[in-house]
This record gives sequence, C-alpha cells and structure tokens, in this order.
Amino acid sequence: MELKELGWSSLLEQHYEPYRERGFSVGRVTKEHRELYDVASASGETLGELAGKLRFGAMGRADLPAVGDWVVIKEESDRAIIHAVLPRRSKVSRNVAGAVTEEQIVAANIDTVFIVMALNQDYNLRRMERYLLLVWDSGANPVIVLSKSDLSEDAEGQAAQVEAIAPGVPVHTISAAHAQNLHALEPYLVQGHTMAVIGSSGVGKSTLINALASKESQRVNDIRFGDGRGKHTTTHRELIVLPQGGIIIDTPGMRELQLNASDDGMDAAFEDIAGLIGNCRYSDCQHRREPGCAIQRALASGELDFKRYQNYLKMEKELAYAKRREQQKSRSLNKMDKKTERRSWDE
Repeated sequence: MELKELGWSSLLEQHYEPYRERGFSVGRVTKEHRELYDVASASGETLGELAGKLRFGAMGRADLPAVGDWVVIKEESDRAIIHAVLPRRSKVSRNVAGAVTEEQIVAANIDTVFIVMALNQDYNLRRMERYLLLVWDSGANPVIVLSKSDLSEDAEGQAAQVEAIAPGVPVHTISAAHAQNLHALEPYLVQGHTMAVIGSSGVGKSTLINALASKESQRVNDIRFGDGRGKHTTTHRELIVLPQGGIIIDTPGMRELQLNASDDGMDAAFEDIAGLIGNCRYSDCQHRREPGCAIQRALASGELDFKRYQNYLKMEKELAYAKRREQQKSRSLNKMDKKTERRSWDE
C-alpha cells in the first residue's frame, strides 16, 4: 500500500527525514493491542512492539503510540520495532476515568470527526455539547451525524435543535441501516483524508462504517428492546482504509466522557456564550447580578437557553478541576525529578 493512501503528507515527510537518513522506515498504527500494535507501511501490515527506550522514556500513555499515529520503525523478519512517534497534528483525547489524571488518546492525526448521535433514546443535546468541546479541542473539524432517522418522529426538528447548539458545524441526518442520505458523507471520503467516528455505545457507528466501506468490516448487534439502543460491539480502536478513498477510525462507545480540553476548545464549542461574555459591561463580571451583564440579559430574553448555560458552567468547573489535578501531578513529578537528581549527585 502506498503511504499517501494512509494519509502521508509533506509535513510528515519533513519530520521523518532525519530518521530516513539513519535507515528507519515509517508506518501508521491501525490497531492497538496490549503492548503490541498493528502497523501498516509501504511493505504491508506487520506487528509492532515498542523499543525499550521509547517504552521506559514515556511519561504517560499519551507519549506512546495510539491508533492513527505515524511511527518510526525498524522492520525485522516477523515484526517491527517502534522507535519513535512522529509529531501529531491533531488528537482526540479525554481523561481516563478514576482518581489519577491521565490523558487517553482516542485517535491521532485526524482531519474530520464524525460525532454520531442516534435520533431515538440516545438523543441528548447536553451530551452533544460535550462531544463538540472534545472535538474542537482536538484540532480536527467536527461533523455531526444524526443516525437512525427512521426511528424518529421528528428528525427535521431534532436536526434544527442540534444546529442551534453547533453553529457552523455540518449536520447530516442519515439511516445507515436503510442507506438513507449516506451520499451526504461522500465529500469527506477523499484519499488521504482521515476521519474518526465517536459517539455513545449503540448509536450505529459500526453500521455506518460498514455502509461506507461497503462490507461487513465491523461486527454489529441487534437493537435492545428495552431502550431502543444497539448493543455495544466495538471494543477497540481500529483504522480502516475505505475502498473509495479516505481513512476512517472506529472507536468504542464512550460511556463516560471525562474532559481535558483547553480554553480555546470551550470558546469554540460555546462561541455564542463566549461572545456574550465579551459584551458584559465589566471585564470581571461574574454573570450573576452585576449591572450590564450580557449573559443575564440573554437568559432573560430567551436568546440563551438556560440548560445550555448550565451545561457550560458545569463543564467549566470540570475543566478547572482537571487543570488543578494536572498541575498537582506536574508538581509531584518535578519533586521526584529533583530528588532523583540530588540522589545522583550524592552518589
């Protein structure tokens, strides 16, 4: 397979050049196993394992390869040794659940992210706002795919509600199971263009990928009668090259979406609220009872939906908490480094 079919670019070529001169090859991670990776390169598919220097030098999971990453490899008879990860131009990531703050990369080097939400019991505007924040912060472009339109009594009305909270973001209403409106996604299926598909469990991500790939590449289960949702089938991230062009990354359903976005991501996901804040009379306005508060004025007039604003405040607090935990982690690591340095001097 040619590298350009996998998304190779001139910028990646620049990053790779120093390694090429030393006899290394390059490939793209298509699937992640426990400490092993499937890697596609110009010479075909191979199993890759981490070089010791890369494994032990990593400060966390984010320093190790993820699906979509371009990696520098030395190819051997039965596998490839991964020596480095080329710089990422974008990454969809979240914090892993639990007491320890750690970034988990869902997919790397993405151009477009399909946020899939089903128009049945899964339909939730507040959850969509969280996904939009995740994608805007990634460096990729969000595209909203409203699936299972055949199960909705008012697909057009629901699409209009989604468009209201995602100004400027393309919104496509489809039914992959019945091949309805799939042609709307064809402009994204371009050679070298990488897409990731994210969404909750059972929204039809695997069905969508099968429809785009024109084959049963991903296993699909039937709908549960209790809640109208498909049974979760994807248990790992996987990169698939589509026959008509383009690369798509399937991801497991996200049952819990822990955020680690930046201020830029918040401003992009809540552009309307950021604009209102800029119109407040006082720069330090707390948006409560201050005179000239644009937020309170918009809430009173109905220009700003109260539930949307409440969700904004909730995510703002969540991100502030995640930032404090990350700072505490950095301070702890710095203390450990200083202790190690002093110990080496004493020895």
